[in-house]
Amino acid sequence: MKKEIHPKGWNEIKTNDSWAIFKIMGEFVSGFEKMSKIGPCVSIFGSARTKPDDDNYKLAERVAYKIVENGYGIITGGGPGIMEAGNKGAHLAGGTSVGLNIDLPFEQHDNPYIDADKNLDFDYFFVRKLMFVKYSQGFVVLPGGFGTLDELFESITLIQTKKIEQFPIILVGKSYWSGLIDWIKTTMLEKHGTISPKDLDLIHIVDSEDEVIAVLDEFYNESQHSFNF
Repeated sequence: MKKEIHPKGWNEIKTNDSWAIFKIMGEFVSGFEKMSKIGPCVSIFGSARTKPDDDNYKLAERVAYKIVENGYGIITGGGPGIMEAGNKGAHLAGGTSVGLNIDLPFEQHDNPYIDADKNLDFDYFFVRKLMFVKYSQGFVVLPGGFGTLDELFESITLIQTKKIEQFPIILVGKSYWSGLIDWIKTTMLEKHGTISPKDLDLIHIVDSEDEVIAVLDEFYNESQHSFNF
C-alpha cells in the first residue's frame, strides 16, 4: 500500500495560499497609491524599545527635524522607540510624517506623530519592506535589533546586486555600529573575500544630524544621482 506523504488537508492549505494572493495584491495596490503621492522622503530605522529619555531617541528626533528642514519628509515603521522619535521630529518640523505599520504580536503600535492620511497598515513584511525601498531617498539607521539589521542588509544587497538604484545608507552612532563595520572589513572582506572593497562604499557611518545632512547633500547635490520617483 502506497504511503501517504502529505498530511490531511494539504490541498486545502494550497488553496488558501492561492487566495492569499489577492490580499497581497491589495496591500501592494493600496501602498503604491498612497506612497506615490508623498514626495521625497528619507526612512529612519531603529529599535522599537528605545525610550523617550534615551540619547538615541533624542538624536533620532533631531535627525528627523534636520532632514525635514532640508526638504525631505520622513518615513518610519510607524511604531514606538526610534520610529516614534523620527515621526516626532518630522511632525515638530512641519514636514511629511509617514508610518508603515506592521501587525505584530508585541511591541508594535502606531505612534501619535504620523500624519493621519499617511498611516498605513501591513500584514506582510515583504510588502512593507518594498514600500521603504521604493519610496525612500535614503536610509538612516540608528541603533536597533534584528528588524533594523534586516532592513539594513536587504537594502545593501539590493543596491549591491543592482536590483534598485543606489541611495545613501547612513548608520548613526559610531560606538554602536563600529564593531559591525570592523567585522565586515576584517572577516568578510579581508579574511574570506565574500564582499568587494567597493561594497563598503555603500555605507556611511556618522554621529550627528549635521553629518547625516552632509551625506545626503553630497549624494544628491554633488553627484549625478536623482530622486527615485
